[in-house]
Amino acid sequence: MHRSRNPWRWLIILPPLLFLLIFFLVPFFFTLKISFADSVIRIPPFTDILTRTAHHLRLVISLSNFRRIFTERLYVLAYLFSLRTALLSTLICLLLGYPIAYAIARSRPSTRNILLMVIILPFWTSFLLRVYALEAIIDNDGLLNTLLLHLGIISHPLVIMHTNFAIYLGIIYSYLPFMVLPIFATLEKLDATLLEAAADLGSPPWRTFLDVTLPLSMPGVAAGSMLVFIPAVGEFVIPSLLGGPGNLMIGRVMWDEFFINHDWPIASAVAIMFLIVLVGPIAIYRHFSDQHSES
Repeated sequence: MHRSRNPWRWLIILPPLLFLLIFFLVPFFFTLKISFADSVIRIPPFTDILTRTAHHLRLVISLSNFRRIFTERLYVLAYLFSLRTALLSTLICLLLGYPIAYAIARSRPSTRNILLMVIILPFWTSFLLRVYALEAIIDNDGLLNTLLLHLGIISHPLVIMHTNFAIYLGIIYSYLPFMVLPIFATLEKLDATLLEAAADLGSPPWRTFLDVTLPLSMPGVAAGSMLVFIPAVGEFVIPSLLGGPGNLMIGRVMWDEFFINHDWPIASAVAIMFLIVLVGPIAIYRHFSDQHSES
């Protein structure tokens, strides 16, 4: 009864619903339709799965694109390499970001604002410019090698560009703030009396951290991990600029299929499978969110 008396709530829900409908659901269904088509040399470069004859409609669905994803080595390796790169990058961001977030949350308010500004400051510049700046630093004749050679620490330039290490470095450099900020937001809201109670009961600091701080900060850890993992899996700019030709991530494969090979059906199938792969991490995040809300 209360819901029926509040029609204004639909005015609040309607804009995000329309946004999702126009910019997510409609493109998703177009991509799904193309993934069941076959590639042909025409504009657009795919067959129609739904055709109309004189008396009825004909639906022709092809599963060959999805079979190619599971049988051809290129796509399997691209998915595995993308998942491995994203998982390892997320783990490193967590190991680096948690102590940073913890230190910011435990600092004085005046110092905390300065540290938060340092974390947020990279967002004031273009993502592409930051990747180009990193490329200028780690290139063979870049700032890092020039400095190390000048100091006599190395005798030959370090080969960092066009390696897996360069991709990890670029992802960690770009997405570390996305790990720090959610963990900081969770740690900042942590009730200090819980830590005092644990100390009064004789718990050492490391035990208090494991039993109190870490469990209560898991929603922030889950949110930060998703904010790093999900875009890192489909990253295109960083592997293209910093990685080598053999470092094929799934975002690069989709780009090549769409714009170089003009094989829209297989590219759409790769995109659909990519979306299915991301459902698992999102479900894990929802699980942690529901547990936190229930507690």
